[in-house]
Amino acid sequence: MTDHDERPPIGDVVDERMLRRWYWLKSELVEIVRARGIPAVGGKVEVTERIAAHLSGRQLTPVKRVERRDVLPAVLGADTMIEPGQRCTQALREWLRGRIGQSFTFDAATRAAVAAGGISLGELEVLWRQPRPAPSEPAEQFELNRFSRSWHHDHPGGGHVEMLDAWRVHRSRPRD
Repeated sequence: MTDHDERPPIGDVVDERMLRRWYWLKSELVEIVRARGIPAVGGKVEVTERIAAHLSGRQLTPVKRVERRDVLPAVLGADTMIEPGQRCTQALREWLRGRIGQSFTFDAATRAAVAAGGISLGELEVLWRQPRPAPSEPAEQFELNRFSRSWHHDHPGGGHVEMLDAWRVHRSRPRD
């Protein structure tokens, strides 16, 4: 195959090399797993690995199901405990914004703490206020974020629409 090959339709992905050669949206990967009867749960990387194993004839890794729930009481306070599996809900976001201000967002550390549970809202607030290292490169499943960061670095003053046009070209090309 050459660098000039066109990205195949999602239904034409027949082997692991073809799968890994192109960028796929999670919704496209879900099409593949549903068509093949493979579990669609998990993040983009997990779904990709499951498809790759299936296409290569390797044994599929059993799916770990994590029970997610919203068990917060109607009235929240600093002593409200977060149970394991808690979601980052709008109610939780609003309570934290009321304490921290509009700058609050669920970053990786707070999302992980909420999901793990066993922490009070007051402790979560303290965690969020702690200094963090500079953001690292976004994970593989956030390829658009990585591309956007790099593109804006290389094109100071470039606009969002221009970046998205460049992204469409980028994702239409093979990765190899």
